[in-house]
Amino acid sequence: HIWISIPFCFLYITALSGNSLILFAIVTQPSLHKPMYYFLSMLSTTDLGLSISTLVTMMGIFWFDAREISFNACLSQMFFIKLFTVMESSVLLAMAFDRFVAISNPLRYATILTDSRIAQIGVAIVIRGTLMLTPMVALLKRLSFCHNHVFHHSYCFHPDVMKLSCTDTRINNAVGLTAMISTVGVDSIFILLSYILIIKTVLSIASPEERKKAFSTCISHIGAVVIFYFPLISLSFVHRFGKRAPAYVHTMIANTYLLIPPVMNPIIYSV
Repeated sequence: HIWISIPFCFLYITALSGNSLILFAIVTQPSLHKPMYYFLSMLSTTDLGLSISTLVTMMGIFWFDAREISFNACLSQMFFIKLFTVMESSVLLAMAFDRFVAISNPLRYATILTDSRIAQIGVAIVIRGTLMLTPMVALLKRLSFCHNHVFHHSYCFHPDVMKLSCTDTRINNAVGLTAMISTVGVDSIFILLSYILIIKTVLSIASPEERKKAFSTCISHIGAVVIFYFPLISLSFVHRFGKRAPAYVHTMIANTYLLIPPVMNPIIYSV
């Protein structure tokens, strides 16, 4: 575990320092006080939250062999992991809207995305995630656990917790699936629609150089969307259809899903 902890420590340091530097740059540089960078600061904040939510238990296992967690602490960790995941999805949707407005209606860009409107979007993202996820986590309180209490992952993950229950979990499954479809699922559809409209707008531009310039403003966001949704979809497929897969496959994909986006987003946007 000591040797395995080295790459994980490196990833955590990269995620925490990279996102902190982006936030510091945006806060201290007046030239970056623009809608695109406000949304980027929201993305960095969610990435920091996602990293910190798992840092304690993961590093505790690697460094101190601390393999136990109380039920309430487990529920709290699960809530914040899910909350920051949903918030990141919502921020990526807001950034897609930002790019659509910037390309399709550049003259009204500043009047549509005012500072107060961006603040309202940020508050709405937090409230939406909290309201959608609170019932999912609260319903776990009604379950009883009579099996071996061992997780596949180095943090509390909703499907993992339900597998340990000896109570009927159909309601929990339905509520959890509804919460994820109505947040991450809906966001992914609207992001796709935003890019269909962006491509349609860009193709109507006559000049090839202007087309290239318009597309180039979306490259970072497309990269962020891919590295967020691909591990998330892979983890969902493994849990739904990969029950015979070795335990380490579940563990590696679960760790990738939480670590790669916070590590890669600062690199993508810095470049």
